[in-house]
Amino acid sequence: EDLIVRQAKHLAADGWLAKGYEYIIIDDCWPSKYRDPSTKKLIPDPKRFPHGLKWLSDFVHSLGLKFGIYLDFGSKTCAGYPGSMDFLKVDADTMAEWSVDFIKMDGCNSDLKIQADGYAEFGRYLNATKRPIVYGCSYPLFQRWTKGEYLNWTQLAENCNLWRLLDDIQDSWVSLQTIMRKYEIHRETVIPVAGPGHWNDLDMLLGGNFGLSLDETRVQFGMWAMHATPLILSVDLANIPANVKEVLLADFVIRVSQDKMGSPADMLESIEGIQVWKRRLVDFNGGWALAFLHLSDSTGYPKMIVLTLREVGIPEGVDQGEDKQDRSFKLLDAFSGTDLITVTPTESFEVRVNPSGIVMLIVQPTQTS
Repeated sequence: EDLIVRQAKHLAADGWLAKGYEYIIIDDCWPSKYRDPSTKKLIPDPKRFPHGLKWLSDFVHSLGLKFGIYLDFGSKTCAGYPGSMDFLKVDADTMAEWSVDFIKMDGCNSDLKIQADGYAEFGRYLNATKRPIVYGCSYPLFQRWTKGEYLNWTQLAENCNLWRLLDDIQDSWVSLQTIMRKYEIHRETVIPVAGPGHWNDLDMLLGGNFGLSLDETRVQFGMWAMHATPLILSVDLANIPANVKEVLLADFVIRVSQDKMGSPADMLESIEGIQVWKRRLVDFNGGWALAFLHLSDSTGYPKMIVLTLREVGIPEGVDQGEDKQDRSFKLLDAFSGTDLITVTPTESFEVRVNPSGIVMLIVQPTQTS
């Protein structure tokens, strides 16, 4: 309880809430080992949470934040605490009574064959409470869809606000690369499913811990924004390094992440070994975000590429006519907010990318009369 209170205070007061980080979420291990014998409700561990979770939820709300909690669809949680199997309605009602705003529903110790319908059932119970609760579903990562097994993506998007796609991320560059590579391989499956109200969840941000360099922290933060995956911190906010905090509060990157179009980035053809991703935006005058990734292990030095906007399909569609090619576009550095250069679609510009690094640009059409 003390830990959550401390972190909530930092989240509210240290600039995080002002940039949109509004949920504080408790993960596994919060309940007692047994349910209430008469009501069957989950009981917060009295040593860990002496005031109970309704008190904690009210405290979090008093700071202008929202409160999230962890449940598991199975007989037990992943760490062995009581699961929600056979108690879906009881737990949905309890979460509403505690004024919960976000639920992560894990999938350990459950029958894979009933997960999809069972998660949908729990979603109906949540809706019946009339409380707006963001519903995060973990069952896709248990379903082995990456190995070709069937997953009903339409049902998933209809019932869940976000869903974990892949294995738990670990605090290492190798783990981050593995997650990004799997997403890249399966992008044609998962990109069309995501959109406003239903998002692919690639797991938490690692920045501020031990496994990533500052450049690698930028890679994850930038690509999570490009992929329109939720930005969920997992770090001690009291001790986060200032340079990491600056990355995770980068205004333009957050604006890309939260863009109302809600369309995840598409991967374009690589340029001299540099991955290129493009995301269309409503923000920035209906512009684009471009991400250039240097992930090659064969070189330990930065790479410089030269390109034009036309080479990456900007402008698009009806805007590609010859009469549109004299339009100009500002290129902005998404991490620093710096206005770099203004170019037409056919004018060349340079991008220099560090090894294990990213350059993320905002392409903003200039105002025309």
